[in-house]
Amino acid sequence: MPIDVDEVLERYWDDIAPLRSPVLLVALQGLFDIGGVATSALDWMLKERDHTIVADIDPDPFFDFTQARPEVYNDEDGERQLRWPENEFAVVRYPEGSRDIVVLNGIEPHLSWPTFTRCMVDVIRGLGVELVVSLGAAAEQVPHTRVPFVVGSTTNTDLAARLGLSMPRYQGPTGVAGVMLEAFDRENIPNVSLRVGVPHYLMNAQHPKSAAALLQHLQHVLRIPTDHTNLQEEIARWQSLHDAAVEDDPQALGYIAMLERRHDQMTERMMPSGDDLAEELEAFLREQDDE
Repeated sequence: MPIDVDEVLERYWDDIAPLRSPVLLVALQGLFDIGGVATSALDWMLKERDHTIVADIDPDPFFDFTQARPEVYNDEDGERQLRWPENEFAVVRYPEGSRDIVVLNGIEPHLSWPTFTRCMVDVIRGLGVELVVSLGAAAEQVPHTRVPFVVGSTTNTDLAARLGLSMPRYQGPTGVAGVMLEAFDRENIPNVSLRVGVPHYLMNAQHPKSAAALLQHLQHVLRIPTDHTNLQEEIARWQSLHDAAVEDDPQALGYIAMLERRHDQMTERMMPSGDDLAEELEAFLREQDDE
């Protein structure tokens, strides 16, 4: 028997002030977030801003708890508590920006993906979200010594043309992200996927440089401050660790030099400037409102 959305989705937005042109940012730990780059980017974004939880999805029907285990911890009063896998929606206000942001920074569920997706659609409709941007990270042939590229795709032909995005071409097994984006298309909810590269030879490390690249791209396109420059200390620390991991391997150093040359050549053929992208996105959303 299908699970009713009202049984698993808690909504807390009745008393909040209306949002300004809200965009939903989604990052889920799992198959399409190598190194936890996308979720760590949104963690950093929420850390630097006051935010309000406006909805959450009950984990019970969606998780195999032998894979995503709950955690036991002592609270401030010394009482033993359980922390379950969370998928919470938070609102971040940007009075100095052109819009407010809704964030789902959670964990890819194991089960009942269609119901999970219906919960997301309910939140999108309830909060008047105008655009969904899903964030991910993939292992790629990128050097750790350079700022990685952020690439985007969308099935919306107008958005693809305006923002210089590609149309999805992947065919094969997918995660909840694929189910989610197909549902958004069916519901006529504009959506964009952004993916940043992670050096495939350092997959088990952390990559704050990749997280900062995602945040910088969001800042340019959405015209909101993401405070990505505050990651510089972490970027420098991990740059030193990455350098140390390969410094005694001549073969690895030669391979990285080849990746650097290729990266520098590709940089000359980059997408339009951040200002151009922001203006095109604003025009697209205004046209959606008019329609």
